[in-house]
Amino acid sequence: MVGAPQAWALGLQPAGGAVKEAIHDFNQLVLWIIVIITAFVGVLLAWVVWRYRVAANPVPSRTSHHTLLEVAWTVLPVLILVVIAIPSFRLIYWEDRAVDAELTVNVTGRQWYWHYAYPDQGNFAYDSYPIQEADLKPGQLRNLTVDEPLVIPVDTNIRVITTGQDVIHSFFVPSLGVQKYTIPGRTLETWMRADRVGTFYGQCNQICGTNHWFMPIVVRAVPKAEFEAWAAAAKQRFAQEGGSSPVLATAAAPAEAGAQLAELRR
Repeated sequence: MVGAPQAWALGLQPAGGAVKEAIHDFNQLVLWIIVIITAFVGVLLAWVVWRYRVAANPVPSRTSHHTLLEVAWTVLPVLILVVIAIPSFRLIYWEDRAVDAELTVNVTGRQWYWHYAYPDQGNFAYDSYPIQEADLKPGQLRNLTVDEPLVIPVDTNIRVITTGQDVIHSFFVPSLGVQKYTIPGRTLETWMRADRVGTFYGQCNQICGTNHWFMPIVVRAVPKAEFEAWAAAAKQRFAQEGGSSPVLATAAAPAEAGAQLAELRR
């Protein structure tokens, strides 16, 4: 199993692609900066407590201004922020647009499921619904398994175009380094790349309604030949099924929508 949360895990999920590896590198930079600052402040605090305790310093200094010290504690934080900002901005811009994308996937967030379309593969589309806990099979993850995963080829730059149908959702797959809002009336772009065959899990992490947590994402990365065969079969299957599963009434109350979801899954 690749790209799934683990019990008692620390740190970020293992990288499944180039974007996540870049995020890991940036995370290491920030982590070491935090460690150095924390150690420095801890040592300084211990020295101050020891050096200026009552026994060693019965007459406290009345110094209230020190130009060099005040300049230092203003300039040093600015320099630290610059060191963080430069790679941060580079990473943000790198994630923003797909370079030489070989495949485009349209992602639409809906209450409370996902809609995927492949415009480069005949423009077939389908819905991805969560599997109810009562319907889970052995080995399937609770609250993370879906009936129709998003299938992509490995070693391929995938352009992801997001939009929303009703409210703001968030397309978030940690192990692939992907997080992009799906906003009604707006089209946003990001990209991802899976460097290994496997299954990568995610969820909507935007508070988009009562059932916002119940919008799992499953991305299945397969060899290119297997993807071509799947796309050819999917084009026929979803065309026969009308392109997607029945659409939930977006105006329905959360409880009613949840009941409709459960009914559809049966």
